[in-house]
Amino acid sequence: QVQLVESGGGLVQAGDSLRLSCAASGLTFGSYAMGWFRQAPGKEREFVSAISWSGSGSMTYYAESVKGRFTISRDNAKNTVYLQMNSLKPEDTAVYYCAAKPYGLASKQQMSYAYWGQGTQVTVSS
Repeated sequence: QVQLVESGGGLVQAGDSLRLSCAASGLTFGSYAMGWFRQAPGKEREFVSAISWSGSGSMTYYAESVKGRFTISRDNAKNTVYLQMNSLKPEDTAVYYCAAKPYGLASKQQMSYAYWGQGTQVTVSS
């Protein structure tokens, strides 16, 4: 079965960096778009970033709130997608989820993602 396992979360101070990883298994990773979403306490889950499948040049997309600070990348040889988060702010505090979308093209729409991980907590203190 398909599994997505996130790691790399933790407690950091404002201005610090973290790199999240999402290891995928049970799917043809290279043909899936991958996304990162987050859910803060008391808020709805929201789009953070996404990357298309390699066949479309691994195009990347970002929410305005993280553009210039976060970078998404993928390593198809390792079946892993990463989210490098720099200049973290307290408002970045959330549970971060990775998700896999079939048919390659990235999307900001949660409904288009078929598989989800369990999430990893990121807490940024001021």
